[in-house]
Amino acid sequence: MSLSFSVNTNVNAMLALQNLSATAASLSSTQLDITTGLAVNGPQDDASTFAIAQNLRGTIAGDQSVQTALATGQSVTSVAINAGQSIADLLTQAKAKVVEANQGGLDSTSSSALNNDFQALTQQIDSIVTSASFNNVNLISSGASNLSVLSTADGSTITVSAQNLSTTGLGISGLNLTTSGGAATALSAINTAITSVSNKLAALGSAASSIDNQSTFTGQLIDVLNQGVGNLVDANMAQESAQLQSLQIKQQLGVQALSIANQAPQLILSLFR
Repeated sequence: MSLSFSVNTNVNAMLALQNLSATAASLSSTQLDITTGLAVNGPQDDASTFAIAQNLRGTIAGDQSVQTALATGQSVTSVAINAGQSIADLLTQAKAKVVEANQGGLDSTSSSALNNDFQALTQQIDSIVTSASFNNVNLISSGASNLSVLSTADGSTITVSAQNLSTTGLGISGLNLTTSGGAATALSAINTAITSVSNKLAALGSAASSIDNQSTFTGQLIDVLNQGVGNLVDANMAQESAQLQSLQIKQQLGVQALSIANQAPQLILSLFR
């Protein structure tokens, strides 16, 4: 067997350099996977998987927008319901005043005092109605519009019907308890108003339940989609860590191999000594 030496062409050094370059590229890819936590960082890693993941990310973004719309709808409806419950409580207090005003033999001073209390309660009802807004949307004011809440990414909506809870809408505006006739009229009106508020609150509550259910479902759907994206593109960190250590050792050995290969031409000098 004969040995061949060349000063111009060091094949062993070229092979060692090629292997070292390949190791460096793999090391760079592994470090990127560890840094980003992704095994598929772009279409160059896996074109089909990247495309599928991007489509899923688009779906997730749409569903997140839906969830934001649902959250806004929840807030608007919640404000209306809380205001309605306060109004129901005030109507109960107002009824107590009306019942007192309907008792026989009541003097004018007492009637006037009861009427003042009643008027204060109705004014408070209108004050609550006026302030029951969220994001400039009020569902219980006079002339309020229905609220359409986006429920799916394809444009489906949940409609929350406006409920007029103002004193005018409830039919208790302009009542007066200072006369027996006025007190009797007020009693009938207040009873009707209490029933009306209960029905209106039930309608708001039903819509709020629908929004809550859809929001829960949308949140679960987003979680499932995120998990799906993760299954497609997330890096196995334990595997990547082991790979990193292996490549670092391989790189060190490659450097040593290249160094040895580069020293081989120097052996030619010994032939001339």
